Amino acid sequence: MGLFDRFKKGLQKSRTTLAERLGNVFRSRKLDESVFEEMEEAFIAADMGVETAMALVEDVRALARKHRIEQAEDLPDLMVEAMSSMLSEADSSMNFATDGPTLVLVVGVNGAGKTTSIGKLANYYLQQNKRVLLAAADTFRAAAIEQLLAWGERAGCDVVRHSQGADPAAVVFDAIQAGTARNVDIILCDTAGRLQNKSHLMSELAKIRKVAARELPGAPHEVLLVLDGTTGQNGLSQAKVFKEVVDVTGIVVTKLDGTAKGGIVIPIVHEQKIPVKWIGLGEQMDDLQPFDARAFSEAVCRP
Repeated sequence: MGLFDRFKKGLQKSRTTLAERLGNVFRSRKLDESVFEEMEEAFIAADMGVETAMALVEDVRALARKHRIEQAEDLPDLMVEAMSSMLSEADSSMNFATDGPTLVLVVGVNGAGKTTSIGKLANYYLQQNKRVLLAAADTFRAAAIEQLLAWGERAGCDVVRHSQGADPAAVVFDAIQAGTARNVDIILCDTAGRLQNKSHLMSELAKIRKVAARELPGAPHEVLLVLDGTTGQNGLSQAKVFKEVVDVTGIVVTKLDGTAKGGIVIPIVHEQKIPVKWIGLGEQMDDLQPFDARAFSEAVCRP
């Protein structure tokens, strides 16, 4: 299955909310202000939020003037162009270390799909013939350690772990030492997601970052925030808080195959200026895909 087909299948519910609704609006109508008003309503219904919906409509309006569009049925092409451009404002490519292991911290609230995303990321890079090591730095919950061990076994890579309650920074330290000694390419670090105790989480992540930077030049090379796509605007709120707590470099949006709220991807990029780097389009091991702005826009804008 090609990239566009994966996106189209995984974003079916979001496409039903947006493209099919607008398909009825656009059909056999002359382009006027009422069409743009209904477009804005559809964007808001797709969980883009008012600010982003208004900005996106203005971009489509400007393109319509530029291309001298007179019929509403010609708007889907412009929607794809405007949305793709907005989503491309931030670079979605991963940052890799020039020498030695690339250290990726994975953060997010419990239940967002953090550990599962780490397992799927490991599988993705193993399929690229990369050497991968996992670090169980969410030592607050024994279940988190066990879950990561299960994913490590399933994906086929080792997991560095300590006992429950251990210092998370010590786990990351050991993972860096092991990763360097074993000449691995990527170290994926699970972290605790206790957002309700923000000051504790901030100090914990700050300590991890300090240890990582001391032991590995340029580390952490990525800080990926995992957001549950089904939570819609609540995901945007989480992005704001984690951006305050830690220097988030990219977003992983999970469970988009099970929601009509795929539009939340757009305000995250537009309002928070954080690139979406990975997108979860199903429950299989290979259903976590690198984000592609064009494929996403095509998938949600066309019936």
